[in-house]
Amino acid sequence: MTLALPPERGLFCNRTLNLRGVRAIGYDMDYTLIHYRVDEWERAAFEHARAHLHAEGWPVDDLEFDPDAFTLGLTFDLDLGNLVKATRFGYVVRAQHGSDVLSFDEQRTSYDGTVIELRDDRFEFMNTLFELSRASLWTQLVEIHDRTPLPGVHSYVALYRAIDQALGVAHLEGALKQQIVDDPERFVDRDPGLIDTLHDQRLAGKQLLLVTNSEWWYTQKMMSWCFDNDMGSGQTWRDLFDIVIVAAAKPRFFEEQGPIYRLVDEAAGHLEPHFGPLEAGEVYHGGNARMVERALGHEASQFLYVGDHLFGDVHVTKDVLRWRTALIAREIEAEVRAAAEFADDEHHLRAGMATKINLEQRHATLRLQRRHLVVDGANHDAVDAEIEAIARQVSAIDDAIAPLARSAAVQGNTNWGPLMRAGIDKSLFARQVEKYADVYTSRVSNFAPATPYGYLRAARGSLPHDAAEQ
Repeated sequence: MTLALPPERGLFCNRTLNLRGVRAIGYDMDYTLIHYRVDEWERAAFEHARAHLHAEGWPVDDLEFDPDAFTLGLTFDLDLGNLVKATRFGYVVRAQHGSDVLSFDEQRTSYDGTVIELRDDRFEFMNTLFELSRASLWTQLVEIHDRTPLPGVHSYVALYRAIDQALGVAHLEGALKQQIVDDPERFVDRDPGLIDTLHDQRLAGKQLLLVTNSEWWYTQKMMSWCFDNDMGSGQTWRDLFDIVIVAAAKPRFFEEQGPIYRLVDEAAGHLEPHFGPLEAGEVYHGGNARMVERALGHEASQFLYVGDHLFGDVHVTKDVLRWRTALIAREIEAEVRAAAEFADDEHHLRAGMATKINLEQRHATLRLQRRHLVVDGANHDAVDAEIEAIARQVSAIDDAIAPLARSAAVQGNTNWGPLMRAGIDKSLFARQVEKYADVYTSRVSNFAPATPYGYLRAARGSLPHDAAEQ
């Protein structure tokens, strides 16, 4: 019997998903099947990138990585050199330049009339936890560049590209991943319920796929370390998956008709061009999603793809293929817990705001009444007294609820606030999740209580006029 999970381990549905109708489930690996200790992984990526920039002659020796300084869903402004958080409508609610938070007036001047559009080349979105090291480098290097231009950098765009190259070298040259392979216990946060969840899905007749951008050598070593000791009966992680695709080059894997190679020597990593349908039990390099669809013979709606990258795993899969999608965002756990712990204060905050709204409406009505009295030449002393009394009441309420409002604003991250909210609105990240992820959750094993036969129902959406119905 599957034990119930705490609320923060729930499956949160944007669109109803009948798991019985899902025939094949594809999984990303990094930060999806294998979750890393963010402070360790991103610190290592940061240090490798910093070493690359040092070799390029950049003054980076004093740069430091702070894993708590940033969160998913922020946006790099390549024109102004800022890091910003926006609402679902693209309006900026917080902006940081270097280590300095822009004041209200500075922010208004910089972004008056500006809407953050992710299709605009001016903006780059933080889609995944791999971006935390980038944000740390960006803010510190912007500050250095403003004082003394960095070698070969003539714009913030060029600075961003240089950081991107340094991080790319860290990821692609293998030194970072070798460091992780050599000490996985340091870097990996294992999920004890994961293997049973995948076994249940196979038992229910689902075909499981592994589609990762990581290379074969890294995939084999990390999946073996995470899975093999707990598989039992002489099995390995390979027995969980019908098809394994490495070096997939997502999002291109979902968009284009790329070539595919079959792994013919697992020990040496030798490949040969592959022609014809994909075969169960094989490992492939590259390829594209259309090959997977043809090999398995299922309709698009019968595929579910699960990954952590909002664009490369979820957006493109939904937009191009119309597969069902699930986003893995481990930060949701802390955010839901924080909201639960804040529940009593949230009640007082809402009550205070409701009282304030009523008083402000009365205040507005009285001001208009006073204008009428002035025009008519009538005495308005009583109205003036009530206006002043209401102003004092509103001020007192503001003093009482201000600490609660500040606490609510920093849930999830003390600098940027909740992942899914921007002020009282949904965040731009939440809007992307809402649009492209059928389901979002914090880890793959959260699917266990629903079972592979579950019917996941979307919650009734809220509208501004819903309060009027209560």
